[in-house]
Amino acid sequence: MQVELAQLEYMLPRLTRMWTHLERYKAGVGMRGPGETQLETDRRLINHRIKLLKERLREVQKSRAVQRSGRATEFRASLVGYTNAGKSSILRSLSGDGAVYVQNQLFATLDPLTREVDLGENSRVLLTDTVGFIRKLPHHLVASFRATLDEVNEADLLLHVIDASHATWEEQRIVVEEVLGELGVQARVVRHVFNKTDLLSPPDVEALRARMDSLLPDSVFVSATSDEGLEPLRAFLRESVRHHRPVAELRIPVGDGKLLADVHRSGEVLEQRHEGEEMVLRARIDAMTLGRLRRAGALVRAE
Repeated sequence: MQVELAQLEYMLPRLTRMWTHLERYKAGVGMRGPGETQLETDRRLINHRIKLLKERLREVQKSRAVQRSGRATEFRASLVGYTNAGKSSILRSLSGDGAVYVQNQLFATLDPLTREVDLGENSRVLLTDTVGFIRKLPHHLVASFRATLDEVNEADLLLHVIDASHATWEEQRIVVEEVLGELGVQARVVRHVFNKTDLLSPPDVEALRARMDSLLPDSVFVSATSDEGLEPLRAFLRESVRHHRPVAELRIPVGDGKLLADVHRSGEVLEQRHEGEEMVLRARIDAMTLGRLRRAGALVRAE
């Protein structure tokens, strides 16, 4: 739906120009020329379709808002970047979902797609793929793109994916940052992910790393073509999840199996032991979940 809406909005001014050459042909008095008739028909049909899609889009946005509120306690990361930087390939490889659409074309991804990614070591992240940006984003597409970036505004981490093999990747990086600013995106943390390093020679990769140490510190260098090539990103995401979920000590009555199960499900349990009638656990849990556990009867002490 979002793809069709953006394509129709993109096509409308072009269709208008296509038919202007027929406007030179004038009809008789009280009659319309062929160019005017065809132009009005096209405009009417496309505008009607755009209206229907926008109405459906508003309903989808409401549904997504509900879904996001239900994921408030999860660590969320969003992939952004210039078109064809490899965001969808990264999502497909990390999630293991072969159904994630990957195609080298404009507007291949407009609808945000979220997948849960198991990072190992009892860590997971909700990773979202978003639209690929282009230079001089047409003004009439901004509203459509903004709807796909709601997830980005609520992400705990923004991963700016860059095609390291592209000759103009520096210009593309600036374009993405400008568009994000235009859309009002404000992420808590941004990390640059240099993808497609497999297309560079080892000396070029090392030179790029050395340069980014000062220009874009803490950048991550990956290749979505293999598990090994994405391990640096997995390691970075694991560390980000741990930082997001600080260690706390929880004391829970031994007989409260529901509360104990909630801790194991929502956090990363590091240690646990019995002390009298209590189970004492050290776990990594986000602040919102800790508040919920405290209200449910757990005694919580932050470390």
